[in-house]
Amino acid sequence: MSDRVRVILITDGDRCAQHAIESIGVKLGLRCISASAGNPTPIEGEKIVKLLKTVPYDPVLVMFDDRGREDKGNGETALEYVASHPDVEVLGAVAVASNTTGIDGVHADICVNYCGDVTTSSVDKNGREKFTIDPQPMVNGDTVDILNNINVPIIVGVGDIGKMNKADDISRGSPITQKAIEEILTRNGIQCSQG
Repeated sequence: MSDRVRVILITDGDRCAQHAIESIGVKLGLRCISASAGNPTPIEGEKIVKLLKTVPYDPVLVMFDDRGREDKGNGETALEYVASHPDVEVLGAVAVASNTTGIDGVHADICVNYCGDVTTSSVDKNGREKFTIDPQPMVNGDTVDILNNINVPIIVGVGDIGKMNKADDISRGSPITQKAIEEILTRNGIQCSQG
């Protein structure tokens, strides 16, 4: 492992998302900072970085959640700290759509719809494609605006992790979220194990 810890940012951290991310981490042979999960994110960015420095290997999945807040909440504050830290290398972000209003949203490079297809269309909370005049997919979610302020090599948009009308249910292996994470790994030239 290099001096910098490679991370994938996940902009969701409720209980359902946590179970999905932990399960995917095991399946793909990735580490996961479960202590960052919560609705909202229960610990500060400084603590998350300390935890990242203890992992035996990377990449690491890190969850952040603002609990539907329009303004900059705990999740976005922690995400900004972690992503800007000199000891952290951000591989990409899974930007999760929600019904939160009064936010800017973030442009994604690609999205994964509820069918598991990679698309250049925007997706909503249910993972359904939304057709807009914007040529680049847009994701609107309570914890995504901060991604506009940091350097993220690839942003993959998805619907609500572990949900999407059961299309991403953990009993099915959360295939939509797994696909999004695999896209980030692949675009960084990282092979993941299928445990």
